[in-house]
Parts: sequence; structure tokens; C-alpha cells
Amino acid sequence: MLGKSALLGVIAGKNRGLLASPTDNQAVLAAVAQLEERNPTPEPLTSDKLGGLWRLLYTTSRDLLRIDQVPLLKLGQIYQYIEIHSATIYNIAEVYGLPYLEGTVSVAAKFEPVSQQRVNVRFERSIIGLQRLMDYRSAQHFIAQLEAGKKFTAIDFNITAREQKGWLEVTYLDDDLRIGRGNEGSLFVLTKG
Repeated sequence: MLGKSALLGVIAGKNRGLLASPTDNQAVLAAVAQLEERNPTPEPLTSDKLGGLWRLLYTTSRDLLRIDQVPLLKLGQIYQYIEIHSATIYNIAEVYGLPYLEGTVSVAAKFEPVSQQRVNVRFERSIIGLQRLMDYRSAQHFIAQLEAGKKFTAIDFNITAREQKGWLEVTYLDDDLRIGRGNEGSLFVLTKG
């Protein structure tokens, strides 16, 4: 699909949005709009394609991109795991910096569909810690530990009392690419795996 290739070409070399200029962001938005018009999965929340592990290719989310601005830290891979049956989303950001101080920032949330494309999200748990102390091996291994209810040697706290909520809309979904938009005007482009 030409539109998909065009989008991947525009986001190439932008380091998930960290290196994107305002002009780059406009080009990405134009390519995204073309794909959204031809969404092959008009009801993504009922599709089996939605579940599983996704890796972030590009975002305009200031909250995510801000992680890279912490002194001595660099933003690594960012993953999102969607567990459809339990209506749970896990966001995992890997961070790197000084040797032996690799870390992970994770947030778990529950979601509730409000349309065929949009879910309301209620954040429940946040975990911030060193990968070595948390026995972090991969995003998949970490998610399995989260699903099992493991408590980590990390800053691990419940955030439901803060009433942190939002929404996420899936505007494009195929076998290996997902585009979403968030309540703060953020854009997310993710690939399967």
C-alpha cells in the first residue's frame, strides 16, 4: 500500500519523534490522514488484530518524548501491550544511560470501549525501576510478570486514587501497523511486535 510506505518513509530517521521538526510533524500528519481514510479495519476494537505487543515507531506525545530529556538518560524502545480479554493496556518505556543503570518506566491501565474506535483509559499502576533489580529481560517477560501480579523491587505504586484518565482512538489498524490518537492531541504510530 503506497500510503503505508509513504508514512514509514516520512517517519524514518525521526527516532520516534524525538528528531522531528514541526515540518516533519506536518508531513507525518498528512501521511497519517491518507491512511486513516483507507482504514482496512473500521471496527478495530472487535478485531483480533488489536491485541498483543506493539512497538512505537513515532509519537507526538510530549509525556513520552520528555523522558529523553532527563539528564544522563536516553529513551530506548517503547512498547504497548494490549490484553483484550482483561481490557488492560501496558505501556513500557526502556531507558538507558550510565552502564548498569538501564531502567524501565511502565504504566498499566484498564480500558473501556465507548465506540467502535475509542476507549476510555483509567491508569492504575506505575512502575519505575532499574532493569537489573526488576529482572527485566524483555517486554514480553515483564508483561508476563505483571499479569502474574508480581511486585517489583522498584517504585511500584497504585495510581487509581489520582483519577488519571484519558482516551485513545484507533484510527487505522492492519496486520502490522496501528495508528492511534490520544485525548491530549497526541499521535501514535506502532508496529506489531
